[in-house]
Amino acid sequence: MDDEHNTDDGRSSGEHDHHRDTTGTDTGEPTGTAEPGVEQSMLEGHAEATDTNRGAGDFQHEHGDDDHGDHGGMHAGHEQLFRRRFFVSTLLSIPVLLYSETLQGWLGFSVPAVPGSEWITPVFAVIVFAYGGVPFLKMAVPELRDHTPGMMTLISMAITVAFVYSLATVAVDVGDPFFWELVTLVDIMLLGHWIEMRSVRRASSALDELARLMPDTAERITEDGETEDVPVSDLSEGDLVLVRPGASVPADGVVEEGDSDVNEAMITGESKPVSKAPGDEVIGGTVNGDGSLRVRVDAIGEDTTLAGIMRLVEDAQRSTSKTQMLADRAAGWLFYAALTAAAVTAVAWTVATTFGADVVARTVTVLVIACPHALGLAIPLVVAINTSMAARNGILVRDRIAMEDARNLDSIVFDKTGTLTEGEHGVVGQATVEGVDADETLALAAAVEGDSEHMIARAIREAANERGVDVPAAEDFEALKGRGVRASVDGREVYVGGPNLLDHLESDVPAELQSFADDAGENAQTVVYLVREGELLAAFAMADVIRQESHRVVDALHDLGIEVAMLTGDSRDVANAVADELGIDTVFAEVLPEDKDVTVQELQDQGKLVGMVGDGVNDAPALTRADVGIAIGSGTDVAVQSADVILVQNNPMDVVRLVKLSTASYRKMQENIVWAAGYNVFAIPLAAGVLAPIGILLSPAVGALLMSLSTVIVAINAQLLRRVDLTLPARSGVPSPTDRRAADG
Repeated sequence: MDDEHNTDDGRSSGEHDHHRDTTGTDTGEPTGTAEPGVEQSMLEGHAEATDTNRGAGDFQHEHGDDDHGDHGGMHAGHEQLFRRRFFVSTLLSIPVLLYSETLQGWLGFSVPAVPGSEWITPVFAVIVFAYGGVPFLKMAVPELRDHTPGMMTLISMAITVAFVYSLATVAVDVGDPFFWELVTLVDIMLLGHWIEMRSVRRASSALDELARLMPDTAERITEDGETEDVPVSDLSEGDLVLVRPGASVPADGVVEEGDSDVNEAMITGESKPVSKAPGDEVIGGTVNGDGSLRVRVDAIGEDTTLAGIMRLVEDAQRSTSKTQMLADRAAGWLFYAALTAAAVTAVAWTVATTFGADVVARTVTVLVIACPHALGLAIPLVVAINTSMAARNGILVRDRIAMEDARNLDSIVFDKTGTLTEGEHGVVGQATVEGVDADETLALAAAVEGDSEHMIARAIREAANERGVDVPAAEDFEALKGRGVRASVDGREVYVGGPNLLDHLESDVPAELQSFADDAGENAQTVVYLVREGELLAAFAMADVIRQESHRVVDALHDLGIEVAMLTGDSRDVANAVADELGIDTVFAEVLPEDKDVTVQELQDQGKLVGMVGDGVNDAPALTRADVGIAIGSGTDVAVQSADVILVQNNPMDVVRLVKLSTASYRKMQENIVWAAGYNVFAIPLAAGVLAPIGILLSPAVGALLMSLSTVIVAINAQLLRRVDLTLPARSGVPSPTDRRAADG
């Protein structure tokens, strides 16, 4: 049937076909994505993204019932642990504060003395230290064991110094105790960690939400046609399952019977339900509409699209970016700076006065202020929010460094077919002889092409459908090899075909149609003609239809200062026609798939940071060669191994969203690092007492409060990333379609 229309449309054998990669990224035996163990292991792996989790395993057994039913087990358990300990420690701290002579003197109140009241403050302070402070000491052990002292070590040092010194004042009269400072320090640290765990747990909800998409059970159809409820983990490839209206699809598969609309928004980001009929693929975790479907399972467990997405999200959350490495180095520098500052403070105050409570107070305050609490949260929280936003916008990040590099791209190379164009021919122009109605000729052409499966036939039928014309019935269809097709419409013989058909029929081309054909040829468009009873009535120009959004993408990238290049196996005339219409800067035409990476290398040799946008299969070498490889395709292409970033939807606009999100995320990371580290650099001298001559001193409690405030501000600043505008401006003269996925719902 491929020879029906011999139209010499300029297509090249180098133009690749689009395949669907369903292999996933299988890293083990299929286990079923609904299995709690799988989800837990993923989330425990992600917990490594923040330094605050280091050593948490030492007291994981204390989580108890706090973890039940929560897919974010580790973060949820830590959140509940710190929450519980904060409230209990705060209640136990009230007697310490009430019976503190220092606070009574400051605030001008007194508490009635009771038998043994002199022991209330030290006893309750010891309990608070043991219950609320010891977890910090336990979390510091792995840091010291690994010779990587950090935040937990600094916190532990601060509260231990305050605790030991205060106990010493009970036994020996060496000064005023620091019990009230100790308990408030522990309380504030617990509060800060609770807020941090709560923020991280919420920001890490992408995996939780994905895990909840999979149903727990499925209705499997037995050999006798009956149904049985089975756990999803018991399904096997080849099983036939019933998906009732409103139910979730239990696994990836192919529809064998039934028609329905399926909501795939949670996987692809596309809000409009997708019509499904026999032979169509469905994705596990999507929600069936009003119809009933019988689906043959073809992927389970780790092979499913949803499992692939979860792995990509998990890998992105666990991966370390350049900015994260910078933050880690800054935390290390800050640790040594804190020790140095604390030592200098202790020596200076001891020399200036004498060793006593004031010296310990200054030293403790320096250590508290220097704790890299906010610095440890600055990057992981932005990464988690960035990954969540990207996933909700159909952007799956496999390499954090590539995600950061996207903001610096100098040139983005697009594969033409299926990316900037629809990947299939459409009617882009029509001309008729004088006195003939255009809709009538389109209806006749669609009637003749009714039984043909050729891409030109499909394009004509689609054009007739879009225009809403009434297509008459055709009879005696016949394919004319190398010329076109023929059929009988209303008893009259009608032909559709290219120039060879006109030669065969010995038909002359009227001047108006010849001019139309010449213009189409200059634009590298294919022309087919409609002939009825030997009379030439109309001509249709055919071309690979350019996506409407492609114009907006090119304009938006130019606005961002990024050069746009196009790579295709098509003839140079076809490539130049598309490039001229879109305003593309550089064109690489007639390129074979195996040579595409060489083209990317040419741009890199010019000193450019290059991004490559392709389908992730035939473009694999070029995607690997590029500084940022971007695979663009449908839902089951999410596991393409050659790309750094996968765009779930076949939508080039997501490339611009990727650049915008990369820029906004990096800016937030920088802001957080500057705030966290800069705040500490400013506060350490103040805590050391450089302004003591003018009466400004920071107590340990105030230092702890300010440090925790810094952490909260960093967390709030990271949350502001959710407000970044990922929509694209409308192109002048072109209506802007709704950017449904631009907001992080």
